[in-house]
Amino acid sequence: MIERRRKLYDDLEVKHKDTKPFTIRALPPAKVEKAISKCSTVVFVKAMTTGPISIATYMRQCLTSPEGGYYTSRREGRDQFGQKGDFITSPEISQIFGELLGIWLVSEWMGQGRMNHGVEIIEMGPGRGTLMDDMLRTISRFKDLASSVENVFLVEASPSLRNAQKQLLCGEKPLEETEIGFQCMSKYFDLPITWCEDLRFVPNTLSKTPFIFAHEFFDALPIHAFQSVSPLSSTVQTLTTPTGPISLNSPKPQTQSHQWRELLVNPAPPPNTSPTPGKDPPPEFELTLSKSSTPSSLLLPTLSPRYRTLLPISGATIEISPESQSYAADFARRIGGSSSKQPSSTSSQPDIPLEKQPTKLHPSGAALILDYGPQSTVPTSTLRGIRSHALCSPFILPGLVDLSADVDFTSLADAALEASEGVEVHGPVEQGDWLLQMGARERAEMICKELDKAGEDERGTKEEAKKRISGSVERLLSKVPGKGMGELYKVLAIVPERGGRRPVGFGGGLGG
Repeated sequence: MIERRRKLYDDLEVKHKDTKPFTIRALPPAKVEKAISKCSTVVFVKAMTTGPISIATYMRQCLTSPEGGYYTSRREGRDQFGQKGDFITSPEISQIFGELLGIWLVSEWMGQGRMNHGVEIIEMGPGRGTLMDDMLRTISRFKDLASSVENVFLVEASPSLRNAQKQLLCGEKPLEETEIGFQCMSKYFDLPITWCEDLRFVPNTLSKTPFIFAHEFFDALPIHAFQSVSPLSSTVQTLTTPTGPISLNSPKPQTQSHQWRELLVNPAPPPNTSPTPGKDPPPEFELTLSKSSTPSSLLLPTLSPRYRTLLPISGATIEISPESQSYAADFARRIGGSSSKQPSSTSSQPDIPLEKQPTKLHPSGAALILDYGPQSTVPTSTLRGIRSHALCSPFILPGLVDLSADVDFTSLADAALEASEGVEVHGPVEQGDWLLQMGARERAEMICKELDKAGEDERGTKEEAKKRISGSVERLLSKVPGKGMGELYKVLAIVPERGGRRPVGFGGGLGG
């Protein structure tokens, strides 16, 4: 592999776009997968052609590109989720997690007047479909709510994951292509499920009541990273000449204040040693600090006082995800309508002047975001790779390793509040506290009691099942670092403006 990478450096041949497309003579297509991933080849060529690329571009290529993306490329026998995959999510750990999200939806529906039509459920990045399956099974027990749900939208970019979701939620029912994606009838109360590649394709109808769920969705969205650099001080150098020394002043810095410089991704030099068997290969890429300002560094860090406060600190590093902020703003507008303060680039009707855009007379619906990240501080240096349930360099095996970064919950809240005057934000609170308020332990005890009523159990499997149920719930609740998810994961809610009345799970009561 190392020799092939050296050859890749030596033989890279890039043609101008108006002659022939670039080719890599050292790596014929049939041999790319054996040396480095297909995704790695694409990233390498981009960086060698245009110079270092942003972390956002790197993440987008590695995760969702059709050219070897982690989530969008089909590989036989490969599953990102579960014990045999790279990570396990909360819905895979316990059905109680999805059931409680369903109960939260029921509570919000009750608190907003028990509307009898127009309810929509939207999930971002549904994984295998386990969370939605548990939620729909729970909702089906509440007949009035179930009859008011008109559609379920699953926002999924991966064809293989979409097929897995369809199999779980619809069984063998036919999948039909529509103008906005694909649709199939659910196995639950004849409910249509529609798959869309992006939230932009999900209709935003003012008369509807959308309940939006994003579990471990935002951590995989692309980020930009910036570092504060101090102005260069003027130095004096001496040049020796036949007629004597001459003092040379270096150019004065263009600015007398700190600047943000973007951290970019560049190919790493080929290693001098062979990789150790059984250990991760050496990184194929590395971070480098931009030598000058980039368009992103001139704009993104200026948009919030939180970033401006850190600028005077030399070496301060921040991570910003404009795509995450855009999604949070879209959630808020679907729930509360557009803000009259200022236009947004992600408006559902961008060609209509803001003053003429229809407003949502009665804000309704809610969004629940569950992910990991700090409660209030700006994320810094959190880009990571995840492979076989362990952390690894984000720059090894591109396209074969999951990538994620901490979620900036404060920036999501700010984006939502700025996008719509009709919403308010609650949280983030720690997942363990939220699940306790939602009754996680009580639900676990109820399931165990149901097992006791199930009849004789000669082989002791009933007791083993009860231990698994209790253990899985404690894993979701525990705040012990490295053992539980209760503190690391946070929960944030976007709800219709209600004068500060807290939703359930955030200090409020069931049903508002």
